[in-house]
Amino acid sequence: MLPEPIERYLQHLAVERHLALRTLALYRAALGHLHEAAAADGVELQRAEPHHLRRWMAQQRARQLAPRSLALELSAWRGLFRWWGRHGVVASNPADGLRAPKAPKPLPKALSVDQAVALAEQGRAAERDDGDGGARVRRGDVGDDHAVRERDAAIDPDDAHGAAAVQALRARDHAVVELLYGCGLRIGELVALDVLPGAQARGWIDRADRLAHVLGKGSKRRSVPVGAAAAAALERWCAARALLARTDETALFVSRRGTRLSPSQVRARLAQLARAAGLPTHVHPHMLRHSFASHLLQSSGDLRAVQELLGHANIGTTQVYTQLDYQHLAKVYDAAHPRARRK
Repeated sequence: MLPEPIERYLQHLAVERHLALRTLALYRAALGHLHEAAAADGVELQRAEPHHLRRWMAQQRARQLAPRSLALELSAWRGLFRWWGRHGVVASNPADGLRAPKAPKPLPKALSVDQAVALAEQGRAAERDDGDGGARVRRGDVGDDHAVRERDAAIDPDDAHGAAAVQALRARDHAVVELLYGCGLRIGELVALDVLPGAQARGWIDRADRLAHVLGKGSKRRSVPVGAAAAAALERWCAARALLARTDETALFVSRRGTRLSPSQVRARLAQLARAAGLPTHVHPHMLRHSFASHLLQSSGDLRAVQELLGHANIGTTQVYTQLDYQHLAKVYDAAHPRARRK
């Protein structure tokens, strides 16, 4: 446990800012490093000066952290002192003058259109597949994560109810793929979806209007159209959901235990579907969001619309996809133009 003033800040981030669990964990670790450095120097954090933070940041650099990790550390430190400043705990923010080293900005990795379609079709094919005269599948096909104990406890496909549950899981996986690629949702937005709207719901899908209402970064709500393929997959999952979901579970997507699906479970299932589809790269949920944005921009050229659909506060964040679009055009040129071909 960290000191109470830091815990209160983390509680603020969780409750009021709605930061993702992984982001909260990273911030907790960064603030733990800050607390340890201050304690080692015998400095009370509320009395820390800029020269203290410069030394502590130098200590983090000495650990050979990557530039992006250092930037996250500094962001967490700066946020804590800014919050303390708003509450009168400190007079000024000692982290304001600090700058993290510039980190290279690699382009986001996106699937090609053919690869994305192959992945979605693999999900549909798995949903249709009844196996050997029923619903016989490998144990790994029905587990929700990589742990061996989860695979060993998989639903028995020889059981009648188990066979239906296996098909329900496949319908769920297909709907997950279609929504990630068809709507460009973040994984946190996907797993936070509830079946019905409500005061406590962080997101839901209006199936009649084909709109996904989600709570994105910075607690900003947005609505994203749900395409025909995603809507059809969602209807099939909703028809089967009752086979798995507990009676009091509000989550739209549930695990085989009947409780809300976790991000790690989605990552594991998506990676498995990608392998089954024969894709030559590891596929993770955010790659489908990148693919959604890249393919939409290639087809429409409307950067503002893509920004709105992704929920980016700054269009500069969206502009990275124009570079992907340029790479796509360059490949088309290299492959098709007579003067581009090497002799």
